[in-house]
Amino acid sequence: MAELDGEERVLATAQHIVRSLGTTENMTDDMLNILSNFDDRFSGINTMLPKNQEPVSAEVVSTEVAEELNKALDAAEGVILEWETVISEATSGAAIFDSSSDDGAKYLGAVDEVQNALGLLSVSESNTTENRAQNVLQVAMARLQEEFRHLLATHSQSLDPEFLLDHFACSFNSYTGGADLESKSSLEVSMSSNHQEALEEVASQSSVEEEEDVPEAELQTDPIIDLIPPEVVKSLHEIAQRMVIAGYRRECCQVYGSLRKPVLEESLGGLGFEKLSIDEVQKTTWEVLEGRIKKWIQAMKAGVKILFASERQLCEDIFEESELVENCFAELSRAPFIQLMNFGEAIAISRRSPEKLFRLLDMYETLRDLLADISVIFSGESCAVVREEASGILLRLAEAARGTFTEFENAIAKDTSKVPVPGGAVHPLTRYVMNYVRFLFDYVDTLKHLFGENTDTRDGQGDDNTSPMHDGLSPFAVQTIAIMNVLQSNLDGKSKLYRDLALGYLFLMNNVRYIVQKVDGSEVQALLGDDWLRKHTRLIRRYATDYQRSAWTKILACLKDEGIRTSGSFSNGVSKAVLKERFKNFNAAFEDIHKAQSSWLVPDSQLRLELRISIAENLLPAYRSFLGRYRTFLESERHSEKYIKYTPEDLETYLNDLFEGRTASSQRWRSST
Repeated sequence: MAELDGEERVLATAQHIVRSLGTTENMTDDMLNILSNFDDRFSGINTMLPKNQEPVSAEVVSTEVAEELNKALDAAEGVILEWETVISEATSGAAIFDSSSDDGAKYLGAVDEVQNALGLLSVSESNTTENRAQNVLQVAMARLQEEFRHLLATHSQSLDPEFLLDHFACSFNSYTGGADLESKSSLEVSMSSNHQEALEEVASQSSVEEEEDVPEAELQTDPIIDLIPPEVVKSLHEIAQRMVIAGYRRECCQVYGSLRKPVLEESLGGLGFEKLSIDEVQKTTWEVLEGRIKKWIQAMKAGVKILFASERQLCEDIFEESELVENCFAELSRAPFIQLMNFGEAIAISRRSPEKLFRLLDMYETLRDLLADISVIFSGESCAVVREEASGILLRLAEAARGTFTEFENAIAKDTSKVPVPGGAVHPLTRYVMNYVRFLFDYVDTLKHLFGENTDTRDGQGDDNTSPMHDGLSPFAVQTIAIMNVLQSNLDGKSKLYRDLALGYLFLMNNVRYIVQKVDGSEVQALLGDDWLRKHTRLIRRYATDYQRSAWTKILACLKDEGIRTSGSFSNGVSKAVLKERFKNFNAAFEDIHKAQSSWLVPDSQLRLELRISIAENLLPAYRSFLGRYRTFLESERHSEKYIKYTPEDLETYLNDLFEGRTASSQRWRSST
């Protein structure tokens, strides 16, 4: 009987009564009509009687029905009350469904008999028997409620986090490592601090990571897992079915939610997610929050795809009825999920600063990609608040990401460090910004969408591209160029911190060269365009020319003929005093340049070589020509080596010391004098 639904059980009982009364000669059509009209479930009941059976009187039928109902009720009551005695006398917490499967089936059969009897008693109006059946049913429901609680408590356990993450990886071919997050975390430092080497190492490591293959599971598995053993789920389903029929759906749902909710929360906690209020999140340092964001992403992915999905399936397996499934699932899942969303909201409304952008984008993409699953898992009116909350948090994360991107531009403009970088090297701000921009391209499609391009509409922001276009560039490209322009403007200001104008130009040359190297051949170039790259390549050459003009014009002036000859004729005499002074000035100027510019730095080896070659091409021919014209006038003089100190080959050797960023070269210079 345990396998029959309510209508079938009542019909079976009626058939049993009819068979029992089948030999009564005085059975009347009135009783058959009463039975056949009960809930429209006994239509055609006349066919149950043997052929040619004479009807009996209503009085006899009423008596016979009461006797049969009492017999059935006696048997059911005996089974139900017997277990009350067994359990009350047990010392080790005995339970019906901890015993053999036959005990559970027998008990459920007894409950069915009571419920069937109550259905028939409502027809025959036997108040005494009906009250008795109601009392027995109440005892049975109380016992089933405890059995339901006991089964859930015994078999509900939180899931091992390693198992969850492995299962998630196998189910979705997803690598759960955090190397990219950690690399970006290393990037996010104060823009005014000196972190060149660390930032370059981050960029180098990231390039290697991008080339490595991410391990993937060969076969995907079903993400839904058995939170409770299937045989136990079957028993829970049988119990819930009886409780719902008896009108105990609310009690059943409350018990279910009270036991499954803590287990779900514990499983989420095992993934590293901590329940924090918005105020607590706001007071937590960013360094700590970064780790918690990583755990939040982990909890969201494995939580939605596995935990919440499996909880929903468990509800469906136990309760079946859609409205009850939705209510029970909402009861246990709504608060844990809203807690996850509260963390997302707290991050979205926190103070905006550039180092937060990557985490915001990670959170945004995670929630965006899960939104379709959330809509399916949290379907129904009872879970409408969950769906609305998820969509709302996604919009707030999107707005926070856009605002933080804008704040990044403002932070570049506001960087007012007044200490010039030694040797005119690449400024930490330049390294920071360019590595930051490069990392942004891990999220290029998302950022394009956030700035109005029609790449996706999963956050529900609509698909109209209302952002302005500049020279065919996308809105995101315009934003990126704005960042580059702000950086260039800031660098122009920082170049003026150098007292030596030539060093200021060298500083600009180095920094623009670094920017171009980061853009050339990358996704950034594809976004900004070839014209942008050509323009900035020309800018490098312009700064190199400005440097040479500022640094070498004075020394080259020493090699001119003006003022040396005593008359306009080349064959006439030369003023040796002027010539000696000219050589002395050249030597002193060259030594000053060598001493200073050996400590200057051009980090790019190719640019350094090109610059040395360009200097040599201007200096060495002029010196060689000057020396050829005038050395004979001084060679016969005493101490001529004081004036003609260097050969062209010596100068070429010393030029190779320039831009190395070393001070040791000055020691070699002094030893040669």
